[in-house]
Amino acid sequence: MAYRPTWQGHLRLSLVTCPVALYTATDSGGDVHFNLINPKTSNRIKMVATDPDTGPIERADLVKGYEISDGQYVLLTDEEIKSVKLESTKTIDIERFVPAADIDRIYWDNPYYLAPDGKLAQEAFAVIREAMERSGQIALGRVVLSTRERLLALEPRGQGILAYSLRTDDEVRKADEIFASITDKAPDKAMIAIAEKIIEQQKGPFDPTLFVDRYETALKALIADKQKGHKVKTVAEVEDTNVVDLMAALRASLAGKSSPTAPKAKATAAKKPAARSSARKSG
Repeated sequence: MAYRPTWQGHLRLSLVTCPVALYTATDSGGDVHFNLINPKTSNRIKMVATDPDTGPIERADLVKGYEISDGQYVLLTDEEIKSVKLESTKTIDIERFVPAADIDRIYWDNPYYLAPDGKLAQEAFAVIREAMERSGQIALGRVVLSTRERLLALEPRGQGILAYSLRTDDEVRKADEIFASITDKAPDKAMIAIAEKIIEQQKGPFDPTLFVDRYETALKALIADKQKGHKVKTVAEVEDTNVVDLMAALRASLAGKSSPTAPKAKATAAKKPAARSSARKSG
């Protein structure tokens, strides 16, 4: 399957430059997608752009507007927006190298694959990638994606480069704003000891194939039942999980009475390369 690049431009390390293409590394959409349907006609609903004063309007005639005050906008065409060009619009310029552990996990955002764009780019790309690997550091560069300049964290992955967009500091909420109300009273040592034993029982290798979207699976089953004309079964409400006796709950968990739906690691799980083993640690 041929993938379309999200961005195309150049990768530059000092005076060494090569054409590259950036591809999204994940598929965020599941298999179940819903449309809005009029149940009286079974027709799919179309969303029509409408001006509150003049009525429906063609989307091709619309422009973007930035609100400067209530109801007042500065209007911009696509051509005008595209006229704003930074060097990072077409070039990922590696600015510095930092230890992976210095980047707090909360700043990691979306993953991409960076690959050479064309045969002539292969040699220069390989030189940059190999030098990065030998440094053992995370390379930082900038790129413009969807009208925003994003910081990219780059590291070798196989024959290519794994690139993560990083959130800016003003995008990250301060933890104290959420955690301030949590008590600093030390929990019971005996309870902690039991909880540690429970954790020890549940240790295992990370195998992403063990985790599936059970909600989407249930939706597919529901759709299949409806397609066959079966009556939809009423699912019992999930029981309240409020714990009255915490110590009793911990002891019962240690005895093996934990949730039967918890995924269990395969006893002979195949070894897989560690993803983000160091770069995903907190700084």
